[in-house]
Amino acid sequence: MHLHILGICGTLMGGIARLAREAGHTVSGSDQNVYPPMSTQLSELGVTLNEGYHAGYLQPAPDCVVIGNALSRGNPAVEYVLNQGLPYTSGPEWLAQHILCERWVLAVAGTHGKTTTSSMLAWILEHVGLEPGFLIGGVAQNFGVSARLGKAPFFVIEADEYDSAFFDKRSKFIHYRPRTAILNNLEFDHADIFSDLDAIEQQFHYFMRTIPGQGLAIVNGADAALVRVLARGCWTPVERFGVNDGWNIRDNGAEEGFDILHQGQPLGRLRWGLLGAHNQMNALAAIAAARHAGVTPAQAIGALQEFQGVRRRMEVRGSVNGVTVYDDFAHHPTAIATTLHGLRRRAGEARILAVLEPRSNTMRLGVHQHTLAPSLSLADAVFLYQPPDLGWELSAVAAALTNKKSQVLTSIASLTEAIAREARPGDHVLIMSNGSFGGLHEKLIERLRKP
Repeated sequence: MHLHILGICGTLMGGIARLAREAGHTVSGSDQNVYPPMSTQLSELGVTLNEGYHAGYLQPAPDCVVIGNALSRGNPAVEYVLNQGLPYTSGPEWLAQHILCERWVLAVAGTHGKTTTSSMLAWILEHVGLEPGFLIGGVAQNFGVSARLGKAPFFVIEADEYDSAFFDKRSKFIHYRPRTAILNNLEFDHADIFSDLDAIEQQFHYFMRTIPGQGLAIVNGADAALVRVLARGCWTPVERFGVNDGWNIRDNGAEEGFDILHQGQPLGRLRWGLLGAHNQMNALAAIAAARHAGVTPAQAIGALQEFQGVRRRMEVRGSVNGVTVYDDFAHHPTAIATTLHGLRRRAGEARILAVLEPRSNTMRLGVHQHTLAPSLSLADAVFLYQPPDLGWELSAVAAALTNKKSQVLTSIASLTEAIAREARPGDHVLIMSNGSFGGLHEKLIERLRKP
């Protein structure tokens, strides 16, 4: 089969391209942003890449066109597909029909922690020799790739609630039909497609309807929104984490780790380098899901002690003259707060310089502008990047950060210089964005090397 993927350089579509190539299909694709590292990775797989959405890239006609959810009516490639009557589908639907249909799917859903938990779970299964397939919205350091076909039966997938395509407004995870499902947490996000939290809860309810009665739902028992989702209907056994009568942790604050508990009984001590209570919850969910696949908690704990984390999740990008620079994907106030809390626990009295780009669709709409300042409260200094097309002013956030050094900068150059002037030996610089942030990490490290 020859697939042509529109929007191929996105994380999901790039992962689909890799899986399709491993499955023996011919793959080509188009995108308006064809550049490394994704372009390099795809070219090495034998994928033909095209810059832009010209109709000529669809000649001769492929067997199927997979259309990413970033594309909409009016796009020249989309219009050509419709006018010519070419077979087309969404990425999630193609996955369901060609990859997931014969696999034991372990799906990880939730507002936060999907990528990290999926990576943990895939690594646990890998560590015990099960060689799972996976498709994750990031690159797990233990694997070095975001997707692979693996061996049957197990396939781990990050289950996103965002819509599937311009012609299919169901959440992606509706297509995945997992046997094992993790529901990490649930908050309002994706304000560009959901009107409120209730609308997202409805999609999670539909997701619950797809889990078989002989499957397992692993649910954050301390999350009120997920409690409401279960109350709408549940036909699957449920195991809860983050609660005393389910999976939980015992943490005395020691650096050497924390205990994993199930129904109050200790199962082992997990020692690792990851930061934050959120990652402890991610670990509980991954251990519970792995047990459903036949992996003992002791085996899972042993695997997680060798878990190397995920790129762009508190990833240390460099340390220059005693200043440590981190890259983190946090783009929601809750994720920002929990990330800072974890770093504060490690940094102690050392200064934390928080740097934020409000880049997600929800951030750009200004939905979280009133909760941003509280989420940044653990930082000693805050640098906010005001892109030219944001649509609302970050100055109000800076003004709300009383007793903090806070600045709003309007260019990457001025931002780099401001951070470099403020940073001193022993500082931790936490850069947060769900995009490339204009190469700020590299530019800052280079600037810090200069006198």
